[in-house]
Amino acid sequence: MIATTWSIDTSHSGVHFSVRHMLVSKVRGHFSRYAGAVHIDEVDMTRSNLDVTIDAGSIDTEVPDRDAHLRSPDFLDVDKFPEIHFRSEHIEKLGDAKYRVVGDLTIRGKTREVSLDVEYGGRARDPWGNERVGFAAKTSIDRRDFGLTWNQMLETGGIVVGEQVDIDVDVEAVRPALAHTA
Repeated sequence: MIATTWSIDTSHSGVHFSVRHMLVSKVRGHFSRYAGAVHIDEVDMTRSNLDVTIDAGSIDTEVPDRDAHLRSPDFLDVDKFPEIHFRSEHIEKLGDAKYRVVGDLTIRGKTREVSLDVEYGGRARDPWGNERVGFAAKTSIDRRDFGLTWNQMLETGGIVVGEQVDIDVDVEAVRPALAHTA
């Protein structure tokens, strides 16, 4: 195994989500603070792994009152559970640039196995000599599995907040250029 470590470049990456609101539309948001590393096996991508930590308090839906509610004990309870964490357990190759990454997601102190459909975007060298790789990942979770159960019933039937949360992650990771010695 020839493994290399790549840091997530947060200025070129994103952790986004969407959830149904009142059954008729979707509310979208993202987390603005996160960090992590991708350990890539240069011979066999399925032996790679990743570890990401998200600052739960950095949730942003562009509506301050809603964001405050999402940070409260009704949802993420960020004072008690300040981080969301994902650690991969195994990776399956599905096609040329397609993978399934299975790992443990922890939200509000509850850990569940989730599966992400991942597309490898490739590799490039930036103008400063650093290598970069890109990945796009998607998954859906049932928020109730993580203790996110707050809701209200609608007069017409149904609920205010959908139970399924769709998650889209774009990762650009960087490996600094090796220093050259003379």
